[in-house]
Amino acid sequence: MARIPGRHFVRNLVERRALVAQLVRRDFEMRYVGSAAGWLWGVVHPLVMLLSWVFVFKICLQMELPAGSVTQSYWMFVFCGYLPWMLFNETVARSAGSLVEQSNLITRTVFPSEVVPVSIFLSSLIHHLIGLALAIVAGAIALRTFSPMILLLPMYIFFIGLLAVGVGWIVASLHVYLRDTGQVLSVVMTLWFWLTPIMIDEQKIPKRFHPLVAWNPMSWVVRAYRERLLTANFPQWREIAVLGAYSAAVFIIGGLFFRHLKRGFADVL
Repeated sequence: MARIPGRHFVRNLVERRALVAQLVRRDFEMRYVGSAAGWLWGVVHPLVMLLSWVFVFKICLQMELPAGSVTQSYWMFVFCGYLPWMLFNETVARSAGSLVEQSNLITRTVFPSEVVPVSIFLSSLIHHLIGLALAIVAGAIALRTFSPMILLLPMYIFFIGLLAVGVGWIVASLHVYLRDTGQVLSVVMTLWFWLTPIMIDEQKIPKRFHPLVAWNPMSWVVRAYRERLLTANFPQWREIAVLGAYSAAVFIIGGLFFRHLKRGFADVL
């Protein structure tokens, strides 16, 4: 029976847990080396971005959420929707140049380069968990809402991880050969962001663009995060099935793509 590449990747990652842990620790420490505030900057920047969006859309443009939304608090609506996107975007964006940055390891040692995007996701996850804790506390204090469904959030974090690492493998391997990949990715991620209902409710998106939203896996994740954080609604099985299918497909495709291009990394780098 033919060996499944996705299973092969997973087995390798499990066997190299110590290496992944070391890379995560190193990545997290290097990001804030010499900084007085340290990891707090990872919280400050997203909060400032959130306040800027709320000021523009809520105060200046008088954005109102339609009746039936998960909440009427616009800032909580944006905050809960931005959290999963921030984790996904940071992982993918930082993965693009990660192999070039680790070229000394890849060219001089037998180094499992596929673990680099994984370590970036796990490092980014630390900030995500801090933001998630803030969202839970803010919801409990400001909205007096505390949903037991937050216990299901690790499942969605797992889906985000599969999506982000899968896309990260693709862009990281492409960047080794095409150094414009980072610039193209910046444009793609900007368009992807605005096709994800983070700033506005899905009901306000024109109907002709609904298929784009429906086929966007991050739309499903953003919706799920808001539901789990702000309501006590149990997730629909269709939601879980769609996200599971999307994330598994992207992870396997990314693994196949990375494995194919990996053969020439040492020569190019």
